[in-house]
Amino acid sequence: MGDRAAHIEGFLARAGWSGATREPLAEDASFRRYERLRRDRRSAVLMDAPPSREDVRPFIAIGRHLRFLGYSAPEVYAADVELGALLLEDLGDDLFARVLDAGGDARKLYAHAVDLLIDLQRRELPKDVARYDVPTLLDEAALFVDWYLPAVGGTAVARSARESFFAAWREVLPLAGEGVPVLVLRDYHVDNLMWLERRDGTSRVGLLDFQDALIGPCLYDLVSLLKDARRGLPPVLVEEMFDRFVEGVGLDATDTRTARAVLGAQRNTKIIGIFTRLWRRDGKSDYLAYIPRVWGLLEGDLEYPVLNPLRVWFDRHVPSRLRGSYIAGSVAPS
Repeated sequence: MGDRAAHIEGFLARAGWSGATREPLAEDASFRRYERLRRDRRSAVLMDAPPSREDVRPFIAIGRHLRFLGYSAPEVYAADVELGALLLEDLGDDLFARVLDAGGDARKLYAHAVDLLIDLQRRELPKDVARYDVPTLLDEAALFVDWYLPAVGGTAVARSARESFFAAWREVLPLAGEGVPVLVLRDYHVDNLMWLERRDGTSRVGLLDFQDALIGPCLYDLVSLLKDARRGLPPVLVEEMFDRFVEGVGLDATDTRTARAVLGAQRNTKIIGIFTRLWRRDGKSDYLAYIPRVWGLLEGDLEYPVLNPLRVWFDRHVPSRLRGSYIAGSVAPS
């Protein structure tokens, strides 16, 4: 048994879970690892987050805030911050994605997820949470020129192209700030949401991934939900849920559509970069399969007139042969 495994065993013993059966849960795109523990008809979830790679303190703090507001973030039963280990409430197996795959009512599930976002607009903001500002959004978009373009083009992006890339984003990103700033969970989509049928109201939506939350554009999580990198939605359902949010929050529909396009383009540009980085740096090639879909979403966003500066940049610097499915057939480097 390695040192870390022994330390984890010690943590579980101190938490009263020594001798529990352990089974791995789905892998995470981060360096976190999860296991379900079972003992005496009880269950819990172990988060194993090596402190050299992850910091569990934001998860603890944001989760505490969400539970204070009445949302279903998992309880933290035990924590060892220095070890990077948390023992969490087990919210079950009913991921939104699994319920949908099994024929669940998409309109019902998405309506509950949207209603939580509407409710979140009206709630107290947590303290000591950083802003999701233009520089941060720019840093994320830069993943595209730092990882994707070098991977498909075989060379670093020229300085002049990088500078014009950032100039185009600086021109359009201020249009994304429609509405009052809100707590943005940042990965709000059906693979990170649990359906808790026996709970009431917004607490029926279980929240799993919120440790990277920032204070920022109120539409960001809605875009994450409705323009999902992994799952397509019928356009009529997308528009119905978008209108539900706009009406529920009381926003101007035209300005909100502009902000939706800008944030969609930023998020999809970032995701293409992140999925490439997962392949090139971390050897996780499975995410490459989603890149063609994300490219499709990005190109749809770029058709919006206010994004013309970005569309011009992409047309000039990313030829069609380097888009879409180009990277999907690649394999992770050895």
